[in-house]
Amino acid sequence: MAIPKRIVVLGGGSAGWMAASLLHHSWANKGAEITLIESDIIGVVGVGEGSTPSLKYFFEKLQIAENEWMPFCNATYKCGISFPDWTSHLDENEYFHPFYSDHDWKTGQAFIHNCNVRRQGFDIETRPNHYWLQAKLAKNNLSPKLKQPQNKELDYGYHFDSQKLGEFLKNRAIKLGIKHIIGTVEVVNNDDEGVHSLTLNCGKTIAGDLFIDATGFASLLLQKTLKVPFISYKDYLLNDSAIAIPTETRTDDDISPQTVSRALSAGWAWTIPLRNRNGNGYVYSSKYISPEDAEAELRAYLGISDRHDIKARHIKMRLGRVAKHWHLNVLGVGLSQGFIEPLEATALSCIQYTVEHFIETIEKGGDVSALQEPFNQQINTVYDAIRDYISAHYRLNTRIDSDYWLANREADSPEKLIKILSAWDDPASQFESTLKRLNAEVMYFSPSWYCLLAGKGRFKHKAQTLSSSIKTANVADIDNYCEQQATHFKPHHQALSND
Repeated sequence: MAIPKRIVVLGGGSAGWMAASLLHHSWANKGAEITLIESDIIGVVGVGEGSTPSLKYFFEKLQIAENEWMPFCNATYKCGISFPDWTSHLDENEYFHPFYSDHDWKTGQAFIHNCNVRRQGFDIETRPNHYWLQAKLAKNNLSPKLKQPQNKELDYGYHFDSQKLGEFLKNRAIKLGIKHIIGTVEVVNNDDEGVHSLTLNCGKTIAGDLFIDATGFASLLLQKTLKVPFISYKDYLLNDSAIAIPTETRTDDDISPQTVSRALSAGWAWTIPLRNRNGNGYVYSSKYISPEDAEAELRAYLGISDRHDIKARHIKMRLGRVAKHWHLNVLGVGLSQGFIEPLEATALSCIQYTVEHFIETIEKGGDVSALQEPFNQQINTVYDAIRDYISAHYRLNTRIDSDYWLANREADSPEKLIKILSAWDDPASQFESTLKRLNAEVMYFSPSWYCLLAGKGRFKHKAQTLSSSIKTANVADIDNYCEQQATHFKPHHQALSND
């Protein structure tokens, strides 16, 4: 398939402008013209305010410096995610899921080894916070930026204002020559070969060779027009609603370089620290709590029950993915192709992966029908892998204080997750080999699985005293080493002032 010359992106926001930016970067010099159509009537969901390290690579690919975009988007650095209160059987009911890198190679191997010793039933500390450098950075309000830069820096994510991110990318894209049209689609002109053009409420008709559907949950082109089926995840993930409430950041010194995802009575609450405010919210199941009670619980948790001037935004979520992300001449990106709840902040990485993989696929060449099936299989594998990892958070909870948490333990588990948990529970199994055999590391590598399972205390065998014949890594030495290494990194507020 030749590179499409007329590319029409329908929908703005982070999804539309990320897709337009990546396509322009790869194909503008090859004759592709990109037009983005954005409605001034339809709003942007815009609640995702955290990322994985993939966003760092997105900006590096586009050669956009941090000091160019971060201040505009009130962005901060993110070392990982803290998960308090998901269990009730551990002395320390919180663990940290870090973004790890080459700096963690030795301590990470020690962590995995000690976890495998604990799986055998021997008593040893396996809380991830003691083994990973970025856990120490987060604890001490340090950034992932070294005081003295080295060739190898840490992997890290960001917190940001999602609407500002879309605005930044929009302004940049228009300067680069991407056409921007304000209008609402009234008619999609299509046939059995795909979409030919879009007729707007202003009377214009925009024709194209390739259409990018960034219309959010509406999925106007992919699902509504081309009738691509939607595969629901509701049997595996029970949450269907969210509330977002912003609060003020007290001082620069209080800006934490971590997301906090704290379990509440019928879901979990996020806290995302930006430069100018904290993004807060509650992801929950409407089957187990009403929107009114959920908002009251979130306000009480935030200490703003009496702040009627701070408004809450209620959002309905549909969790799942489409059967085909690329069908005929339409590619879905963002919410139009699927959504997995924001527990691990994977939304932007899915957009980025989809578009980058699409570009790679087209540039390899070949017949469209032959290209689409493996492409869709790969994107589906990514979505399902994220679903499995997110589902594991809920299956591994040990709370007994509400029907919601009991129901999550008893909910259906994806087939691959059942095999992963079974392998972990079997002390004779080679757990890392199982992950590779099941292709379970397409999005989360083995350290993430170990952090999740050990962090939530999933050990079936009662801890017995270690014998001298069993080799283990000294946890205190590792913990001290990570603390010492952390001193080489800038305080978070200082790194932000230097960007």
